[in-house]
Amino acid sequence: MNEVIGVVGAGTMGSGIAQVVARAGYHVVMRDVKDEFLERGLAAIDKSLQRDVDKERLAADEKGAIRDRIQATTSLELLKDVSIVIEAVIENLEVKSQIFKSLDEITPRETILASNTSSISITKLGAATTRADKVIGMHFMNPVPVMKLVEVIRGIATSDETYEKVRALTEKLGKTALDCQDSPGFVSNRVLMPMINEAIFTLYEGVATRESIDGIMKLGMNHPMGPLTLADFIGLDVCLAIMNVMHEGFGDPKYRPCPLLKRYVDAGWLGRKTGRGFYEY
Repeated sequence: MNEVIGVVGAGTMGSGIAQVVARAGYHVVMRDVKDEFLERGLAAIDKSLQRDVDKERLAADEKGAIRDRIQATTSLELLKDVSIVIEAVIENLEVKSQIFKSLDEITPRETILASNTSSISITKLGAATTRADKVIGMHFMNPVPVMKLVEVIRGIATSDETYEKVRALTEKLGKTALDCQDSPGFVSNRVLMPMINEAIFTLYEGVATRESIDGIMKLGMNHPMGPLTLADFIGLDVCLAIMNVMHEGFGDPKYRPCPLLKRYVDAGWLGRKTGRGFYEY
């Protein structure tokens, strides 16, 4: 399989996407702005693949072959020959639009530009390019190697051909593609984030302790993890960014982020990645 797929961003989501794409037999060019980010991403991929080797779900030589198919770079120029680019950078419209604009300038006209955004408008990202018909959302779930879903989001101008190609790729990656139209938060986060936000409100208002809130949702609703634990896992800054997109996009007060969520983000208590969120790590 000679097809080359680009991944922009080597963080948790970007490195996970690169791993899944390389495991499916594709060559991957993974780009980030600093070598240290790339090294961290490659170390995460190595650790994840090693776990599969230890559990005998992957042969050691296969691990080496997967790793060899991933080329890490700080240069956007190396993405000039890829058939599709999947962007997985910070959840910020300005940053993403700038990347899409740059990718539009350096990639061939037929290259599909996909975003792993969890809430930002695909239509807006398409408008930053001269190929809105080739712009689409591919929202992977965290952790990418484990979770089966890819939410496929069509912008107002996304073509049927782009959609069909992305759907086929998703299935080649061993994932399930479920589609939706472009709307703030799409389906996954439009349903999930208000629940997390409401859980934060119940903590903020002193209705129950963090342990009680999470325990009630786990034992009573059969959720694998409680909403506050999940928020810490996702990152409180990401939760806040998504709530802000929905609040602004719908103009509906039901999407107002809880003041406690804002306060924790202001304090730099972003959850697991900073060692402190609703819980200490």
